[in-house]
Amino acid sequence: MGLSRSSGTDLLQRNRETVKEPPRYTCMLHNDHFTTREFVVYVLIAVFQLSDAAAQKKMLEVHKQGKGSVGNFSYDVARSKAMKTEKLARDNEFPLKCTVETL
Repeated sequence: MGLSRSSGTDLLQRNRETVKEPPRYTCMLHNDHFTTREFVVYVLIAVFQLSDAAAQKKMLEVHKQGKGSVGNFSYDVARSKAMKTEKLARDNEFPLKCTVETL
């Protein structure tokens, strides 16, 4: 039984084929009857770096549909943004929820 030799190009090609992109996750903002629209816009700007116009549009989408995606991230980033959103909400006495879902 002999050792086979492969060129560096073959090895690189095989490595590229086996590497998968990490899964992506979305932060879902959930509507409620107590959190003010202004606070939701503030969170969308402060946490998710949306422009004022994009934040207003997203806030209305979440308000009308009951929930909405506010960004797609790696798991760690999505979880961090969801936790920051809920901490800001608690600190301001709002029940706003932000969950992380697999895409």
